[in-house]
Amino acid sequence: MDLGISGRKAIVCASSRGLGRACARSLAEAGCEVVINGRDAKKLDTTAAELISLTGGKITAVAADVATPEGQKALLAACPAPDILINNNAGPPLRDFRELTRQQLIDGVIANMIVAIELIQKVIEPMSQRKFGRIVNITSGSVKAPLAGLDLSSGARAGLTAFLAGVARTVADKNVTINNILPGAFDTDRLRGTLSKAAEAKGKSITQVAADRIAMIPARRFGDPAEFGAAAAFLCSAQAGYITGQNLLIDGGNFTGAF
Repeated sequence: MDLGISGRKAIVCASSRGLGRACARSLAEAGCEVVINGRDAKKLDTTAAELISLTGGKITAVAADVATPEGQKALLAACPAPDILINNNAGPPLRDFRELTRQQLIDGVIANMIVAIELIQKVIEPMSQRKFGRIVNITSGSVKAPLAGLDLSSGARAGLTAFLAGVARTVADKNVTINNILPGAFDTDRLRGTLSKAAEAKGKSITQVAADRIAMIPARRFGDPAEFGAAAAFLCSAQAGYITGQNLLIDGGNFTGAF
């Protein structure tokens, strides 16, 4: 399918690896000019070179922390008028809520709620004026099924979801959409790190811990980041203009609710 976004300009936050990288690749394959972002300049440059080789697209790397005003300014300097914005940021590590300090709580809300809102504030009016905008927020399956230990991540992302639910309806008539994708267990560095820590805590091998996790997923496998990237690209397509304010759960059937 031709997604109808060739030549569009996109910003993909936290895209040097994992799900963000997969989104950047899918958008570049669809013909978008893509600005990728990460804090590790060396890793980011490697990713940019790989994406250029794989897609032949125009990829611009911006090493910056999007949680800071300076980082956001650098992103928008590289792409002053994005047609597409994919918000993504790492969540806080697994931790008992009793151990969270006030500053850790604030940092978690900034990283997983406030940053996305600030970036949307900066791009939504120009998008509305141009009568085209696609905003996708990568949140988490834990928004629908919270997990103990990930309370801060779940709470901040759920707050973002609720905050933007009303906002999305105010710009739908301008052909600007805001949607969220809720990933389950995808084969990424983050998941492998989580499995490694779980293996150490349980005294098991990583292979066994991974097998135990997979056994709980109806699809009986971890997700391929490319699948996630393809779904994100569709939500950014010309054909997706009638989809807004929605939460797309991609978890291999792990969440058992009907709605």
